[in-house]
Amino acid sequence: MSQESKAQESNQPLHPRTRAVHHGIRRSQYGEMAEALFMTQGFSYDSAEQAEARFIQTGPDEFIYARYGNPTSRMFEDRIADLEGTEDAFATASGMAAVNGALMCFVKPGDHIVSSRALFGSCLYVLDVLARFGVEVSYVDGTDLEQWRAAIRPETKAVFFESVSNPTLEVVDIAGVADLAHAVGALVVVDNVFATPVYSRAVEQGADVVVYSATKHIDGSGRCLGGVICGTRQFVREVAEPYLKHTGGAISPFNAWMMLNGLATMELRVRAQTDSALRIATELKAEPKLARVIYPGLADHPQHDLVQRQMGAGGTMVAIDLGSKEAAFAAMNRMRIFQISNNLGDAKSIVTHPATTTHQRLSEEVRLGLGITPGLLRLSIGLEDAGDLIADIRQSLA
Repeated sequence: MSQESKAQESNQPLHPRTRAVHHGIRRSQYGEMAEALFMTQGFSYDSAEQAEARFIQTGPDEFIYARYGNPTSRMFEDRIADLEGTEDAFATASGMAAVNGALMCFVKPGDHIVSSRALFGSCLYVLDVLARFGVEVSYVDGTDLEQWRAAIRPETKAVFFESVSNPTLEVVDIAGVADLAHAVGALVVVDNVFATPVYSRAVEQGADVVVYSATKHIDGSGRCLGGVICGTRQFVREVAEPYLKHTGGAISPFNAWMMLNGLATMELRVRAQTDSALRIATELKAEPKLARVIYPGLADHPQHDLVQRQMGAGGTMVAIDLGSKEAAFAAMNRMRIFQISNNLGDAKSIVTHPATTTHQRLSEEVRLGLGITPGLLRLSIGLEDAGDLIADIRQSLA
């Protein structure tokens, strides 16, 4: 019996930090301490009859092929579903495989989706693909509940949004949008990357499906790709899994094993990064060379009260605006600790120029409408000393 099972038997409530270390563990006959890495693409059967039975219906610890499921992947799925508060989860090859799978698996031509317009560039691309396949997509200002109310129709199939938008850190009222969507029977699909599983309360606030790029805070060290779709068992196993296993979007066992290891330290990392992000954003407010400092944890953030109700903290991301592309590039090139990259949620601090990288495919008009100005920099705060990071930013502005 696992330590977690023993604790549950004695009615001891387990904190998420404890469950992130122990939940869902499966040990082989050797009793290994670390989660086992099952590097196999297939599984053998004791008899032809067993193979036939397994292809009709697999049990919770029965497997057919790594694209369908794997013991290591299942441990990761069980653990993240437990942390997110959902019945089940399906791990994918990347965060975008999760977004694509979560939307593509249940819509058909003629369906209607309402989406926030402030999205990561690749998310917008997936919605463009859906539109090419005959799905009608309506875009709204995600922070304006009245726009959601006007756009959601009786035939709306789903709503989709980032709970905290990339890169301008706008915050969508999950409960408010969910109430409007559920009134017409629409599914609420939330990309929750910036909120992280540490601060997520998306399910209790009305989300039906939550997707993550596990590449970000879950791995937390920039080592590998992965994603996950969390939801009800019926949605995950009967709707999402058939689409993903037949189209090849499943996570590799090695990457799932890396994500399991990341989950063990995720809360410690994310809370430390958030503390640093708040300190950095607070001190940068006094910098005269910055046109804007955007951080959900600051009192002057437009949705600050919502942030406190919905997440309880501002998260690990900060955005600053230097006024022009030239000034932004000059600062990036002078930074010594911040690494120029397009990833986020890493132990290393990262600086990104969204207008020329993650959102470059958008027209200038659309970018400006989203607040992605030429001088905007997205800062992913890592685990370095906050004072060192502040000094690095200040010297880059000199």
